[in-house]
Amino acid sequence: MNLLLDLVGSVIIAGIMLLMMLNANIYQSNARFASDSELQLQQNAKTLSDILGYDLRKIGYEYDDNPFIFADSEKVSFYADMDRDGTPDIVTCTSSDPYAAKSTKNPNDRVLLRQVGDEVSAGPSLGLTKLKFSFFDGFGIETLDLEEINYVKAELWVESIEPVNDEYLFTYWEITISPRNL
Repeated sequence: MNLLLDLVGSVIIAGIMLLMMLNANIYQSNARFASDSELQLQQNAKTLSDILGYDLRKIGYEYDDNPFIFADSEKVSFYADMDRDGTPDIVTCTSSDPYAAKSTKNPNDRVLLRQVGDEVSAGPSLGLTKLKFSFFDGFGIETLDLEEINYVKAELWVESIEPVNDEYLFTYWEITISPRNL
């Protein structure tokens, strides 16, 4: 009888330990996935920031007049010689509507749209959910007067492209550029 009780007790303890190991393994997998998703989110925000920063630093490059064509909170258009051929190009930066990013599960993400001349490039969906531009004069006062703009601030709201624990991770990235050519 003692042998039977010892055997049943051992099976119960082994079962509990097995369940604990499985639970720890599942927790570790979920934590790794969340950590990887957060790292990917930060890398995506940095990539979007680099793309916008490159374009915004070129505002007015090889253009002698006021380079701004259009500037509001969702879109900016300006002149810059992006391909260094001696002819200024019209460059436009904005974001698409949420339906353009079909390759991800996130229903809110958009694609960063860049138009240089007649060529429109829409990069991959990197989780961009909102893009906002602000424009400032030489004193740091916000302005929409195209003649007075000295600084451009771009704010990016980025979410993960896959849900983590049934919600999307979120980050905010902000860059302020003072183009040399203004």
